[in-house]
Amino acid sequence: MNDPAVRTLFAALDQASIVARFVGGCVRNSVLGRAIDDYDLAVSHKPDVVMRALEAAKVKVVPTGIKHGTVTAVIDGRPFELTTLRRDVETDGRRAVVAFTDDWLEDAGRRDFTFNALYADRDGTLYDPFDGRRDLAQARVRFIGDAEIRIAEDRLRVLRFFRFHAWYGKPPFDAASFDACRRNAGSLRGLSAERVSKELLRLLKAPDPADTIAAMVEAAILDQWLPECVGAARLRVLIAREDKPDPLRRLAAILPPGADATAIGKRLKLSTQESLRLDVMLASEPAIDITGGPKAWRAGIYRLGGGLYADRLLLATEAPGDWQAALAMARTWTPPELPVSGGDALKLGLKPGPRVGALIEAVEQWWIAGDFTADRAACLAELERLVRALS
Repeated sequence: MNDPAVRTLFAALDQASIVARFVGGCVRNSVLGRAIDDYDLAVSHKPDVVMRALEAAKVKVVPTGIKHGTVTAVIDGRPFELTTLRRDVETDGRRAVVAFTDDWLEDAGRRDFTFNALYADRDGTLYDPFDGRRDLAQARVRFIGDAEIRIAEDRLRVLRFFRFHAWYGKPPFDAASFDACRRNAGSLRGLSAERVSKELLRLLKAPDPADTIAAMVEAAILDQWLPECVGAARLRVLIAREDKPDPLRRLAAILPPGADATAIGKRLKLSTQESLRLDVMLASEPAIDITGGPKAWRAGIYRLGGGLYADRLLLATEAPGDWQAALAMARTWTPPELPVSGGDALKLGLKPGPRVGALIEAVEQWWIAGDFTADRAACLAELERLVRALS
């Protein structure tokens, strides 16, 4: 509240007699003492009035969602999202038609969970119409009012319930909320892949989402979008191994090895890069030989690259061997480049074609088997030997 940018924002709004309160995530995280990622405010006036007030104070303002009452003030390079108090006029389970209101309780009542309807004035006064602060203290995620109605307004709230539980909740689940999500699991099929994958990856980024994933499997929440899910057992081991959360790697941990990464990537609308990485993480080849020691580790790192080799190591939860040492090598050892190329084979009189590629590949396998110790002269000698053998 003492931040210069915040003072600038409220001074501009005060000039137009606009009442503003922080709302949602920034208040929730502030109550918990957690870092604040974005700043959302609810305001008492319509977007055009808010924009004029900010422009009059020389504050940059962007009409980021006028139809839904949202504008974004940018102060010192930081965005503050301001949304006019709203009520739902019509909902279809995916999007809402809204009307503006001057009723703060009506605005709070259209939100999803009790602790997301916390408001705070500029002086720090907290407004908590649905006992969200107590739910936060008890690590309980609870829908506002009737859970069935909240889900009918937006079916994505089923996934949001579990995502927020992964970040803010502890067992046991709020029974009414969990049961409503279970009953509505089938309704998720009508959502867009982009919305589903975004929620799922945000859930998997939580410090320890294993219990939440296990509960989602129990309630058949993932059946529509991730029927391949095998549960949280391997995820638990991965979480204990990794030094920081990686949601895509964690996604691989709840899938069976050999699962069709291409099909999953298309279904969840993952990027090409994400799908390719998922494919390598789920592949059985090349096999990861942890017990083979540094020589085997270097061969694996050379073939996969340090990042993907680290992924495979961390996911090899049942493989014996010193995976910590192998992981340290994957993060510090830079694979060398093969000292010979196809041009060297052509200089020996070979014609361009598949035979050249096969010879270079044979030299490469010999070089890898020798733990990359052969220099260019030795590799050229091996290439010449192979060429003579073909003569």
